[in-house]
Amino acid sequence: MPLRHPGRWAAAAVLLVLAAMLAHNMLTNPRWQWGVIRSNLFSPPIVSGAENTIKITIFAMAIGVILGILLAVMRLSPNQVLSSAAWLFIWFFRGTPVYLQLTFWYAISSLFPTFSLGVPFGPEFVHLSANTIITPLVAGLLGLGLNEGAYYAEIVRAGILSVDHGQFEAAQSLGMRRATLMRKIVLPQAMRVIVPPTGNELNNMLKTTSLLVVVTYPELMYQTTNDAARTFEAIPFYVGACMWYLFMTTLLTIGQFYVERYYARGSSYALPPTPIQRMRRNLTTLRRIPFSASGTGGS
Repeated sequence: MPLRHPGRWAAAAVLLVLAAMLAHNMLTNPRWQWGVIRSNLFSPPIVSGAENTIKITIFAMAIGVILGILLAVMRLSPNQVLSSAAWLFIWFFRGTPVYLQLTFWYAISSLFPTFSLGVPFGPEFVHLSANTIITPLVAGLLGLGLNEGAYYAEIVRAGILSVDHGQFEAAQSLGMRRATLMRKIVLPQAMRVIVPPTGNELNNMLKTTSLLVVVTYPELMYQTTNDAARTFEAIPFYVGACMWYLFMTTLLTIGQFYVERYYARGSSYALPPTPIQRMRRNLTTLRRIPFSASGTGGS
């Protein structure tokens, strides 16, 4: 006799009722203003903001990944100066809010009006204005990229430490240099641990770009806020921005799924099925369920 689970059915019924109530409200409540949403969802400012969001996400994440790998290797270095410098960097940028860091970089000209190139503690040959160099885009890249580097360093360090230490000793006994050891043996295996949180960080980076409104960079949230303030119709524009963010994060989630499958090859656990494989399996299961004319299974 199959076990009965009344609690599960009750929870499912409650969730279905709530979903039906939400769908009914979204379809019948005129305050959602779906006509305004449709007419502005692909307006030039909104599309431009979405493009800028994708652009700064890619560049800031690239800075964070490169910096994070470098900091992780420095933290694991036997050189105490390199290890301590990496620890201090991670401690500072993980210990302060990214909103504060963005504000600091945007106002850096009040602390350093000019940047100079020359001999340390000696003559300076080139002088550059901080306001010219630190544009809203540069301030956003510095704030997001350096903050992400601090977090990504801990992800890479955890991946490196997950590799069996015997492989380090075997490679060193063959005379392999530390840089070659990390590049050819450790990092390829550590990717199985690194990839899942990397996808999570990329997803989070995409949404964190909304904080760039503080540096007046015209990303999606900045453009949405401007249009909402101009038309005094906040809800339709914010619902449209929500649709854009959900669309972009869904694409990232799909990409992360296939990257995880790629690096999971050869591991001890089975690869997760793709959506198409899962659909085929469910259809096959439904075909195999026997039904009799009386509504019960076979005797």
